[in-house]
Amino acid sequence: MTTIDEQSADAGGAHAATDTAAADAAAAAGANPALVGVPTFVIGSVALGLYLIGFTGASSTALVGMLPILFMCTGIGQLVATVWAARTGNGAAAAIFGIFTGFWLSFAVLATSLGADWFGPTSTDTAVATGAQETFLLTWLIGVVVLTVASLRLPAMFTVLFVLIDAALLIVLLGTSSGSTGLLFLGGIVVFAFALVGVYMFVDALGQATGGKPMPMGKPIVGG
Repeated sequence: MTTIDEQSADAGGAHAATDTAAADAAAAAGANPALVGVPTFVIGSVALGLYLIGFTGASSTALVGMLPILFMCTGIGQLVATVWAARTGNGAAAAIFGIFTGFWLSFAVLATSLGADWFGPTSTDTAVATGAQETFLLTWLIGVVVLTVASLRLPAMFTVLFVLIDAALLIVLLGTSSGSTGLLFLGGIVVFAFALVGVYMFVDALGQATGGKPMPMGKPIVGG
């Protein structure tokens, strides 16, 4: 009887441990800052892509529909995801969402300031406005390239996302410098491409949060 009791106790303990591990995994999936950070990133990306391909109309009014999205949805969403990730001890996610909080909010401020002359006569001085945009794009291109290199230990899907963002920034920088609407249109297409990668990541995160299995994210390029 003692042996049977011990075996029953061991089986019960193993079952309880399995249940606890499953509950912990489900809780971790449900407490994923990507549930807020990724969809708000995608929404801002779609707005940016529409702007770059010329869908939003004449240059004088093209930013009207995009700026509220960047300020009130994407910028705040990235900030919420950053705080959420930091509070759960997910430093890597906090770093990524924090970087993109800076990107989207600074882009919204740049776009607003160019039209409102916050920092000088930018709306009437084409050279000044172009120089400001080039500085912004080059600075963020360098920053995201660094992030891309640092992401090589993450699942490959993250690296794909960051490489596409690098490509978009580079193409838009070249288009801005040369005044090429064709390059800006191409940059918009690349923006839509990385938005689709974001959609894939969000479907994965929401699926896991609702009890689904993880979707393939690829092996890390370094250490995979």
